[in-house]
Amino acid sequence: MAETTNRPIAAIVATALVAAPTAVVVNDQAADVATALTEKWEGTRTVPYKDLVKKWTVCTGETRVEMRTYTLAECHAFLRKAIRSDYGLGVLKCTPSLQNSVYQLGAAISVAYNIGVSAWCGSTMARQFNAGDWFSACQAFSLWNKAGRVVVTGLVNRRNDEMRACFTNLSPAYTLTVKVAT
Repeated sequence: MAETTNRPIAAIVATALVAAPTAVVVNDQAADVATALTEKWEGTRTVPYKDLVKKWTVCTGETRVEMRTYTLAECHAFLRKAIRSDYGLGVLKCTPSLQNSVYQLGAAISVAYNIGVSAWCGSTMARQFNAGDWFSACQAFSLWNKAGRVVVTGLVNRRNDEMRACFTNLSPAYTLTVKVAT
């Protein structure tokens, strides 16, 4: 026999909703910021080519698909999926505080798309975001300006662009304040 309760149905439903975990998703605005930055700096080529470090690449910097000719629509679909799933969720897994920050999350996804989620999660950028020093996290983007141990002007420019996005609407509450021991 089913257990009965005197609690109203609305109270039971409200309790279940409060206890339900919230889904981690990349919001539309952050995905738009990441897409714009990534498309600008990766470019889109429908025919496979070798990138600066001689890795086969196609579409918008995609290295994880079959190397063949794709349509622009296919390339855009790859990028949308990668930003919302692999890279976006990867960034949020190790820097969950970015969940509701449009520009910082968008910039972080763009960096992760370029350097990889593992590199992002182990980076000074991620550590600074997690420590609550978002200003320093945004500044740390500039450390990732090399390909094959050589400073690349294009990466310097890309990181400057991503830093500009990261600093957009950055609240003073997210900058580390000096704490004096008492």
